[in-house]
Amino acid sequence: MKKRIAMLLCAAMAASLFTGCSSGGNGAEPKEDAAENEGSEEQTAEAEEISIWHDGDEAIMDVIESQVNEKLGGDGITVKFEKKSGLTDQIKLYGNDGENGPDMYMYAHDSLGTFVEMGVLSPLSDIVGEEVYADMLPMTQEAGLYKGEQYLLPVYFETLLFMYNKDLWEGEVPSTTEDLYTYMEAHTDTAAGTYALVNQHSTAYNVSPFIHGFGGYIIDEDAAPGLADEKTKEAIEYNKKFAALQADGDYNTVTTLFNEGKAAAIIGGPWLVPGIKDAGIDLGIQSLSDFTLPGGESLAPYSGIQGIGVMKHAAEEKKDAAAKVLAALAAPEVGIALAEKASCAPANQKAYDEDSVSSDEMIAAMKRTAETAKPMPNIPEMSVMWGPAESLLAAVNKSGEDLDAAAEKYQAEAETAIADMQ
Repeated sequence: MKKRIAMLLCAAMAASLFTGCSSGGNGAEPKEDAAENEGSEEQTAEAEEISIWHDGDEAIMDVIESQVNEKLGGDGITVKFEKKSGLTDQIKLYGNDGENGPDMYMYAHDSLGTFVEMGVLSPLSDIVGEEVYADMLPMTQEAGLYKGEQYLLPVYFETLLFMYNKDLWEGEVPSTTEDLYTYMEAHTDTAAGTYALVNQHSTAYNVSPFIHGFGGYIIDEDAAPGLADEKTKEAIEYNKKFAALQADGDYNTVTTLFNEGKAAAIIGGPWLVPGIKDAGIDLGIQSLSDFTLPGGESLAPYSGIQGIGVMKHAAEEKKDAAAKVLAALAAPEVGIALAEKASCAPANQKAYDEDSVSSDEMIAAMKRTAETAKPMPNIPEMSVMWGPAESLLAAVNKSGEDLDAAAEKYQAEAETAIADMQ
């Protein structure tokens, strides 16, 4: 706050000095100039700051902050991003606190339902019209919906990709999962510790492309678990044969295998790229949507969307400023800057009209994947589903347990966990 006050005082002094130099410097300031100076000081005094809490990559937030503040330069509004570790807990403590809490927050969309149920968020319709977010990719906009209301303005998104080492992969990447499996059989030597493809085969997020592609689900919009659903089980059974050729399947193991050149490909996301670059790998990327399952459907991974939510007190007390900030955040220029400077896949479809965005291999692949990807459920009950889902996958893939029996066991466990939340 002290820093903010100092900045305002400096701005006021600079405005006053600029006006004095313009008047001719004769010591007698014309009345018209004095009036203009008073207006300038009044505007400075009324300058409004919008605080946005986040728990993400500060370099990414700096890109957004710079773009938005440039757009708001003539409106007397300044946006300030502030990192808060453990953001969910911070919002629980300060979400309704207009003095000590944020005006907005930026976070992954899957926390949305929890925040809405806490009563700290305002629907975007209370602040802006639908035209502000009309250009967003449908999948990203869906992520911000909760009980029929749009609460989140999507900014960028991430999803799983097929990532391969161009120096190790032989020939073209297959277009069907069956051809991919055939390639894996021919190019995997588990005894030697070398693999064609590795994946976190017992992590629900990483198996979601198969589950959704088969028409199954982990939890539906009514908070009903789908672990014992026949289509979910069919997907898990199908994934099992891939898991047998993918090492242990934990994050550290598969990442190390790929980065050390012992695996030709990995299913992962943009978060792996820094380590891959450090390893000097010539990286190739394919959308998971480009792989067709035996039933004719494409792989359909989960996606995480980073978006902006508005606190109720800000919607009531700073509505005009909040509206201008949301409009600035939604502009395609923000998405273009995120793509060019931080390799993020923009939520705004118009950003992809820029050659620098559409020609980026990873970003283009994520945009294609957005056609089949599903936003992670944003209902509070999802938070207790990861445990049972991953216990089921580990039971089948690692312990060789009977699928039907394990599915019934962990379905019941999930139902109990959800009931305990009520």
